Amino acid sequence: MTTYAPTDVRTEEAEPQRLPLLALLALATAVFITSLTETLPAGLLPSMSSDLAVSESAAGQTVTIYAIGTALTAIPLTAATTAWRRKRLLLTAMAGFAVANTVTAISTSYLLTMGARFVAGVAAGLAWALLAGYARRMAPPRLQGKAIAIAMAGIPVALSLGVPAGTFLGKAVSWQVAFLTMTGLTVILLGWIAAAVPDYPGQKPEGKGAPMLSALKVPGVTPVLFVTLVLVLAHTILYTFISIFLDQVGLGDSIDLVLLVFGAASLLSIWAVGALINRRLRVLTIVSVLLMGLAAAALAVLSGNTVVIYAAVTLWGLGWGGVPTLLQTAAGDAGGEEAADAAQAMLVTLWNVAMAGGGLVGGLLLDLFGSGSFPWSVLILIVPVLAVVVGARTHGFPAKRAGTGA
Repeated sequence: MTTYAPTDVRTEEAEPQRLPLLALLALATAVFITSLTETLPAGLLPSMSSDLAVSESAAGQTVTIYAIGTALTAIPLTAATTAWRRKRLLLTAMAGFAVANTVTAISTSYLLTMGARFVAGVAAGLAWALLAGYARRMAPPRLQGKAIAIAMAGIPVALSLGVPAGTFLGKAVSWQVAFLTMTGLTVILLGWIAAAVPDYPGQKPEGKGAPMLSALKVPGVTPVLFVTLVLVLAHTILYTFISIFLDQVGLGDSIDLVLLVFGAASLLSIWAVGALINRRLRVLTIVSVLLMGLAAAALAVLSGNTVVIYAAVTLWGLGWGGVPTLLQTAAGDAGGEEAADAAQAMLVTLWNVAMAGGGLVGGLLLDLFGSGSFPWSVLILIVPVLAVVVGARTHGFPAKRAGTGA
């Protein structure tokens, strides 16, 4: 899962008075494809490792290299393409996914597969830099939060339907078919974007880079970035290797069902966040972190109980589903008019650094201590996250959001 760094500046085009649902659903589908391309290996690691003749921890690095591609290129590519028309840039990014997923599907070489996954990560860097800003730009100010929530619904849909469906395809046919299916969906989406999504101009370059250092000095930005880095790291350690963890606790044949439960809970979470975020961002963030911590504790202590595992996965989905929207909004609020874009550019980079780190750390934990160490690691990382969110009451995760009256 990656996040979003909108770089668009609202121009003088007429403000829409209602949400353009067809266009927003196209963006949600783009988010779905981006998220699913990133996380699909989580349900396919055993078969991928077998066919590519590598260990399961090495196969898990297909998630890591994707995140590295995004982390290394999100800021420089966003800056280099700032003047491009927005639709042209979005079409280019999604075409990159079609190419990368096709190569992944037909590759029999681990190195070629890793190269294709890196390219997919680069495409994700371009896409995430557009999507939330694109959704916001389509909506009047009073509906911008809802527009972003609609677009970001592609994340839990990918988790609740996409990964389980891909896992099922991997078992029933082959993991290659799962990636080729992604290519087919992307081709359809390219036509949908061309027909239904409005175009907007890019931003004229001002001859200087994003003021990253200045943004770090803005109160509230650093706490949001810290929470992003550590919380995403914790999530990725467990999610990337969830199939391995489930296999070790006797649920290897139920991976698709477990992921379905997780994703369904995530859908409920993002619905609740979309409805309440304007007035309850701080409370929602604290609750999300607590739910993830409780889920990790249950998996760490009671992983031998099937009912507990399903309950823990449900809590995990309820906690995680709204996190991308919460952190996106918190970063924009903290940055304000002057530093919002810089803050969110750093957020998308740190998000993917954490994704890459989660794959690497998870692989090391698997090799050194086994899959039982994953929930304990998540629990340890959750503690400082909760402390920072609770402590950032004035700036970062304030009790009252500016401009909402809440």
